[in-house]
Amino acid sequence: MPDPDLTTVAGQKRKQPPDFAKTSNTGRNSKRARQVDARTILTQASDKALNRNGDLDVSSFVKAREFEIRAMETSMGASKRSLSSRAFQQVPNELRRRTASHNAKKVPRKLRSRAAREMKEDNTPTMTSRRRKANAHMRLRLQTVDRLQKMHARAKKKRAEVREQKGDSDQPEKEGAPAVHVCRLKKNALSKPEQPPAKFRKRQKHKAWLPTHVYHAKRAHMTEPKHPLWRFAIPLSPTEKSFRKTHRAGSLRGCVAWDTSYMSTIGLEGVESSLLGLLRSLGINEDALSGNRMTKWRAGTRSWHGWLRERDGEKKWISEVDIVWCSQEALLTTTECSSVKIKEKKKKLFMRVHPSAFLQLWTEVLKDAKIQRPPAMVEDLRFELGSIHLTGPGSTEALLAALKPVPGISDESTGSHGKTWSSLGLVTNPSILPQSAVLAFNVSDPRLRYPPQPVKISVSKSANDELLQILAEWPPDKERPAQSIFDRPARLTASRLLPSQKAINRRKGDALPGEFPAPAPTDPQIPALLLASQSPISGAQGSWTLILPWKCVLPVWHHIIYYPLSTGGNPRFGCLDGTRQIAFEQGLPWFPGDYPGTRAGWEWELMERAKRKADWEKRPKGKRVAWESLDLGQAKKGEIGLGWACDWEYLSLSSQATAKEPTTTQEESINPTPKSPDDPARAEKSQNPQCPIQQIPLQQSARLLANPNLICPTSPDIATINLTLLSRGHPITCARIY
Repeated sequence: MPDPDLTTVAGQKRKQPPDFAKTSNTGRNSKRARQVDARTILTQASDKALNRNGDLDVSSFVKAREFEIRAMETSMGASKRSLSSRAFQQVPNELRRRTASHNAKKVPRKLRSRAAREMKEDNTPTMTSRRRKANAHMRLRLQTVDRLQKMHARAKKKRAEVREQKGDSDQPEKEGAPAVHVCRLKKNALSKPEQPPAKFRKRQKHKAWLPTHVYHAKRAHMTEPKHPLWRFAIPLSPTEKSFRKTHRAGSLRGCVAWDTSYMSTIGLEGVESSLLGLLRSLGINEDALSGNRMTKWRAGTRSWHGWLRERDGEKKWISEVDIVWCSQEALLTTTECSSVKIKEKKKKLFMRVHPSAFLQLWTEVLKDAKIQRPPAMVEDLRFELGSIHLTGPGSTEALLAALKPVPGISDESTGSHGKTWSSLGLVTNPSILPQSAVLAFNVSDPRLRYPPQPVKISVSKSANDELLQILAEWPPDKERPAQSIFDRPARLTASRLLPSQKAINRRKGDALPGEFPAPAPTDPQIPALLLASQSPISGAQGSWTLILPWKCVLPVWHHIIYYPLSTGGNPRFGCLDGTRQIAFEQGLPWFPGDYPGTRAGWEWELMERAKRKADWEKRPKGKRVAWESLDLGQAKKGEIGLGWACDWEYLSLSSQATAKEPTTTQEESINPTPKSPDDPARAEKSQNPQCPIQQIPLQQSARLLANPNLICPTSPDIATINLTLLSRGHPITCARIY
């Protein structure tokens, strides 16, 4: 039986007081009434400050003014409170929920009492976890939790019985999960990702997760589960508005970090002559292979960034790659070879390439490696090495807090690299470092120093002079780095020795208050490789690329993201759209989207073309662009080519037709007949088109433009350029320049 004292209004779920029907004020009127009441200031008449004779009574006048001042202060506070938003709207942007929370415990602690009071005042229906009625989904989750707990109890009981049979029941159970057996890496064969845990196995059937997938899945828009990108689940864009924040963090204040573990790494091992011949067949200039300018690169103290091409056929350009050689001293410590003579002859290098061009480059490298005499060994290290990319003024500071070189290493060169790295606290732009500098050293587990503490950086004149001296001399060039990251046993040892979070927390609990746990001899030594890159645009921010074992990415990532920067705030995490944004702001092309002349860029164009076509077709005819009736001006009508695509096929066909038939009437040249998007012949050819163009690297195109005497290529080749508009407006995707 409903309560007779409460009235229910149609369309409203909450019960209203009995006088609601009489005083049916809208929400706007009630809010306006509260504002008017809050802005009303109580005053006293001036007659009370006068005595009977009409003279001014000073004491009464002062008391009246005191009352009015206090009333004005009270009104100001009440007006401010009445105009302010609700408690859950006072939460910062990065902590806000999409909808209002009906649980006061889900707002910060200082706002919980206010949130509870507001909910009580406006009769907001609240719910607690104890009184919540479990729905079908909740019941399924509870059953799953109960089943997993029972399975864990049975497994624990079985392990205890096994220990009792062996006679070591007094020994406590080992903390964390047992080490997973990793099979030997196959040479000249593609690798597979390690089998994920049982509860995540179904979600990674046709794709692989990044080491920081769980972190990004809570804070970013990911690729669709059934449509991964480059066989990975990659974060596309943050859930919050971050365009301006990413711009400021990447150029003005702070830093942006990306988990770039999806970048593919190819390992090469062999004698130096075979490796040089392989690189020569992939299109690297002879000056870089045998000249004096690239001696530091071949010694392992610099990295090389450039383009590689196919060996046979049309010799199309494949992709941009980064190549890092392993130093000779590091090779002498490897345990894979049995003979010292063989160790001294063999060398190693890493080749990092974008995942969209990995299969094409892998095929070329594998083919060229078998031709060399003696043949070189090729390894697929995609799921053994991960990487983190950082840019911004605070990138060096955040990395310094996360990467602490392991003390007490006998190798002097490693200490030199660690000492050089620890002295770069004043660096706000990696571009001031030597070009393509490489630093290699072992670091400790950053979880032992969590939560991260601010790095103490000296800003004195002597510290600046010391930094300038280090940059001028650059000690790592004089001593070869001990790059243990090239040694597979060292990588596997670091990954297997990583303690569980439970063991880390226990060591923190045993430590003194305010202190971190003391280092133990069983702590892992994580091999790290730092690559500093400069932007070709003068004054632009450089970047750091940190390469480390796959399983060691997540601990370092958490330490970087939660580090309190000296300029305020924390480093921001970046997604794929943020990478394209930073490249566009610096006027740099982004691979593969801005290189349609490569196979990877052409596949990207076809994928984006299909998305734009589907978006165009789902709109009704009255609300979509009619490309065939588009007015181009100068008596031209109809878009040239497909409106939803960068129609390189149409341009290549037009250029070939012009070359074959040079005689064209004036009317046809003024009013070319564009093919309609609905043309069946055009649509049939556009189902699976081949790449009609070839990409030219920037340096080669610059040489062709600078020297007109050079022979231009006969095939339709394109080069990526940067346009600056002198007038208003900005071009959009698939824009034409007539």
